[in-house]
Amino acid sequence: MINKESKNVSRIRRHLRVRNKISGTADCPRLSVFRSNKHIHAQLIDDVKGVTLCSASSVQLKLANGGNIEAAKKVGEAIAKAALELHISKIVFDRSGYVYHGRVAALADAAREAGLQF
Repeated sequence: MINKESKNVSRIRRHLRVRNKISGTADCPRLSVFRSNKHIHAQLIDDVKGVTLCSASSVQLKLANGGNIEAAKKVGEAIAKAALELHISKIVFDRSGYVYHGRVAALADAAREAGLQF
């Protein structure tokens, strides 16, 4: 019998492997993405201090359907706006083990178009 791990366990292992290589600072925080079936969340994290600088999510924006690409674009724009208010323009993108496709890519592209550099 083959011991096949779940998709989420595989994603967490990928996420930890990437987290060994990237880290956010106060000058260049980490933009972490969490994607669920119904919503998408993004937060800017200073890993040196271990604090979240700002966050945005489809729940916070009260979007009717938070699990689609349009919602991801709005969350990307919101996190970029919040970051620019804190005078943060350069970030490190952390896709959290998800494939850079669909909602994750839409969030990243919207954040780039709104003024973040990564």
